Amino acid sequence: MKNIIRKKEKQTVETKLSKAKVKSVGTRKKSVTVLWIVLISSLVFGIFKNFTAIDQHTIHEREVIETKMIDTNAIESFTKNFVKNYYTWENNKESIERREEKLSLYLTEELQALNIDTVRDDIPTSSSVSDIDIWSVSEEEDNAYAVVYAVEQKITEDKDSQRIRSTYRILLHQDNAGNLVITKNPTLWSIPHKSDFEPQQPESDGTVGSDTEKEVMEFLETFFTFYPTATDKELAYYVKNNALPSINKDYTFSEFINPVLQQSGDQVQVCLSVQYLDETTKVTQVSQYVLILEKDTNWMIVD
Repeated sequence: MKNIIRKKEKQTVETKLSKAKVKSVGTRKKSVTVLWIVLISSLVFGIFKNFTAIDQHTIHEREVIETKMIDTNAIESFTKNFVKNYYTWENNKESIERREEKLSLYLTEELQALNIDTVRDDIPTSSSVSDIDIWSVSEEEDNAYAVVYAVEQKITEDKDSQRIRSTYRILLHQDNAGNLVITKNPTLWSIPHKSDFEPQQPESDGTVGSDTEKEVMEFLETFFTFYPTATDKELAYYVKNNALPSINKDYTFSEFINPVLQQSGDQVQVCLSVQYLDETTKVTQVSQYVLILEKDTNWMIVD
């Protein structure tokens, strides 16, 4: 009987144990679920970016500037003929009428009307053109060109005369057939003046020894003494690579001015001015040279 009671108590304990709640830790928490979602999203996003990524390259842009060659011969000739007729007149009615007729070959109708009274019938002066310089021809736009020129006039009034020089700018149109017409009247302009630029002068740097300097200067004096009348065959003993041309002039060597020598390896660079007397004009002629010399058996001008 006791055994039966014990068995029943044991079964009751086991049943209670089996019905006890089991508490899971970690796997069902909301925070863990959120972390899993973030991890999976990151993985999916990474795979997506890998397949859709765009290769990035450094793009080097290069601007290509095309040089357009303009044949300005026709434009310059047309301008010179116009200038000669525009600035030439005599103080009489017939001359002025001839001038107007000639200008009709160069000017648009509008400009012909604009210039009709610029030289009047009663003008007291006469004008002739003694010199014309074309300073620039530039393309303003398609088929339109600007020309800057200077004109020298001899102005005569009664028995007095004077020379004046002025600069102007005009615009021309050139059609596809090459024909020209002036579309803008001569307008006062300016021409380039002397620049303040001064090139850096070479200086001796002590690289040439006194013996070498003496040899080089003796060689150059011999060469430049006979150079003006030397033939190509004679030059070949002193000059390589056609470094200097034959000139065939009646010059007499006088002296060197400010020779500067610098040595680099086997070569000696010489910068100097050579003074000659021109036997024809009797004036002094000064030529400037930058020469490269090398010595094999003898000194030679190689550049």
